[in-house]
Amino acid sequence: MWGGAYDGEVTNPPVVSKFRRLAGTHAAMVAGETATTVALAGSVLFSLDPDAARTKVLLYLGITLVPFLFIAPFIGPVIDRAPGGRRFVVQAVALARVPLSLLMASQVDSLLLFPLAFVALILQKTYAISRSALVPSVVSNESELVEANSKLSLIAGLVGLAAVGPAGLLQKLIGPGATLWYAAGFFALAFVAARRLPKQVVASEPAGGGERATLHARSVVLAASAMLFLRAAVGFTFFHLFFWYRRQDAGLVWFGLALAAATVMTMVANAVGPMVRSLVREETMMLGGLLVVVAAGLVAALVGGTVSGIVLSGAVNFGAAIGRLAFESIVQRDAPEANRGRAFAQFETRFQVGWVLAGVVPVLITMPDRVGFVFVMVIAAAATVLYAAGNRAIRRGRRRRPVRA
Repeated sequence: MWGGAYDGEVTNPPVVSKFRRLAGTHAAMVAGETATTVALAGSVLFSLDPDAARTKVLLYLGITLVPFLFIAPFIGPVIDRAPGGRRFVVQAVALARVPLSLLMASQVDSLLLFPLAFVALILQKTYAISRSALVPSVVSNESELVEANSKLSLIAGLVGLAAVGPAGLLQKLIGPGATLWYAAGFFALAFVAARRLPKQVVASEPAGGGERATLHARSVVLAASAMLFLRAAVGFTFFHLFFWYRRQDAGLVWFGLALAAATVMTMVANAVGPMVRSLVREETMMLGGLLVVVAAGLVAALVGGTVSGIVLSGAVNFGAAIGRLAFESIVQRDAPEANRGRAFAQFETRFQVGWVLAGVVPVLITMPDRVGFVFVMVIAAAATVLYAAGNRAIRRGRRRRPVRA
């Protein structure tokens, strides 16, 4: 059952057109995010005293949790049942990013940039949740879902690489303010593109007992837990490298290379992911993503140094991307009664919370490079053991289940 929850109008555009419209919106949003990241890396956020930066980043990371812990569980279901509700959220986020980027451009040398940057982070995560909810509405059947998410991630990687060059040039020749104006232009394009997204209801009815039961299937819960660990590893790695590279010579360059490695390896994972899924079981795919992170964390801890951080950044994001594709496939396989849009929005909210909470650790605690790398390995190793043991228990339970006459 394909959720039965997308109550579109007869006059809706063809499926391919729907996906292209979402892809165009996503490309513009990613370009704007890329330019914003480049601008912030060369602003007061990177040049401020590390101890002062930690205090402010910690404060605003706490603030970013509020929408996901309290607002999302109550407002999200209402948005899902409203005609075009998620489309409206994407439009609102894109539109809000335009004046926010311009305001940030006027405050690049001010401490006011901190709260503005974290408002941008909240909006970025809000967009990610709504995009996840919209993806099932632009494909015709569940077999296209993983491929659609893979294509969106590939688009994001390619657009990010294309946008970073002009952003870096503006940064060098003029300054962060010009780069943020450049970002504002892309967010304006994203708003225009989002106005053409389909006006569909993500979930016309509240979740019933059947949907809740399938989403609590052991395989789905286990995969979601593993995905939560992977996203936590991504969040921890990002902030650990951010603060650690700040203390190194040419720290901005090293951090930029780490972000580039993350982008490239995410693209690689999304390119090979569908092929891997056709060769092995989803559980094997998820386990493989976890083991990649464990191995990379171990090697980085043994070798140490700035290059190891770059390699680890790429490996963690590769493993998380592979895990995401496996998770999506497990949900569509084992939760056929679930509304995909609503389910993925709920799961994405939890994953964003995991990203933020794990990111708090390196903000609170100053760590040498190798200690942080060990921490990443421990997170992934714990998830690997729990996931492998959980799957073994599920298989034993299936073998012991009595055969009905």
